[in-house]
Amino acid sequence: MKNAPHKKISPWAWIPSLYLAEGLPYVAVQMISVIMYKNMGISNGDIALYTSLLYLPWVIKPLWSPFVDILKTKRWWILTTQLLIGAGFAGVAFTAPLPFFFQATLAFFYLLAFSSATHDIAADGFYMLGLDTNQQAMYVGIRSMFYRVATILSQGALVFFAGYLERVTGRISFAWSITFFVLAGLFILFSIYHRLVLPKPASDIPNPNLTASDILKEFSETFVSFFKKPHIRTALFFMLTFRFSEAQLLKLINPFLLDPKDVGGLGLTTSEVGFVYGVIGIIGLTLGGIIGGFAAAKGGLKKWIWPMTLSMLLTAVTFVYLSFTQTDSLPVINICVFIEQFGYGFGFTAYMLYLIYCSEGEHKTAHYAICTGFMALGMMLPGMVAGWLQEMLGYNHFFIWVMICSIVPIIAVSLLKIDPGYGRKKESDNL
Repeated sequence: MKNAPHKKISPWAWIPSLYLAEGLPYVAVQMISVIMYKNMGISNGDIALYTSLLYLPWVIKPLWSPFVDILKTKRWWILTTQLLIGAGFAGVAFTAPLPFFFQATLAFFYLLAFSSATHDIAADGFYMLGLDTNQQAMYVGIRSMFYRVATILSQGALVFFAGYLERVTGRISFAWSITFFVLAGLFILFSIYHRLVLPKPASDIPNPNLTASDILKEFSETFVSFFKKPHIRTALFFMLTFRFSEAQLLKLINPFLLDPKDVGGLGLTTSEVGFVYGVIGIIGLTLGGIIGGFAAAKGGLKKWIWPMTLSMLLTAVTFVYLSFTQTDSLPVINICVFIEQFGYGFGFTAYMLYLIYCSEGEHKTAHYAICTGFMALGMMLPGMVAGWLQEMLGYNHFFIWVMICSIVPIIAVSLLKIDPGYGRKKESDNL
């Protein structure tokens, strides 16, 4: 069954599934890998260093984003890369039980990362081609929410499932192998589903007559036009630093929850970590993402960027509290995770909407990829040293350090120049 060109397809039919498909491999590479390696005996320092290096494909994806922008359609790239992601998950599943699992799984995680980064370029470009500016603001919260739902489902349901298999079989590598086989099958289904439901925007067209010189010229123009944007230095500083504290925190959340209390952790089981994030976390994230999206659509990005930025600080505060109390109370841990996820879901809306704002123009797909490349660099560099800092400082002082680092994104936001009307609903948007 193919979509007729005139058929109106609701964004609800494809935005949730598209951003689940965008988020899952990213989470698998950057977060699930952390839990797997932690359970399989890799040190915090090695985990933080090597999994942070896996950000590299997202950092350098602007180098091939112009080719995604001008060759084939975004729809074609989405369907193709989803199949490649499924193959990458299958590779991790096959190599997890091997004696040299660390090196082998890292290789397949790099395949996943490159495929996922390319999928991001196509999916984000497709989002901007398929929606007008007000719809982009309206659905940015939904988009961010389902991207983060992928995070919570991965850290929740999939981790709970892996923990259950660990407990039942007593074989950690087998448990994670089965978990990644499930992800491989899921991406085959994603590719089939999106072939049926993704719309075909009139502007999503291939360029079959391009020559090599045309591609090189387009490539150069894309980068030159991006760095000629107004206030680009301030924008780049914001992209690189808005997640400065979060980048360090994310690498150590799961090791903190899993580590025993005698080394400063909470001593939770793998399944308990999965339950906390898969149930309570998803409620907080959902509420934060929806409220953030509708607030931005109604009041505009400029009005809401400060409340959203400050809400991001809640994440660090909750883990400072947990690290000092080392509470045994699951309800208290659940409340802290709820606050963390709500604050993140609400606050991250501003960051994503600013990246879209900064990408407006002729090469919006490639420019958005450049923006997210700088975002990934801003995640990779702080994350690489996070494990070393934690081992040196201990969990409680490490989380205090992360909270202090929150002043950096506050400075970055204070320097931004944003059109007061951007993202806010106007009557002309309905015409």
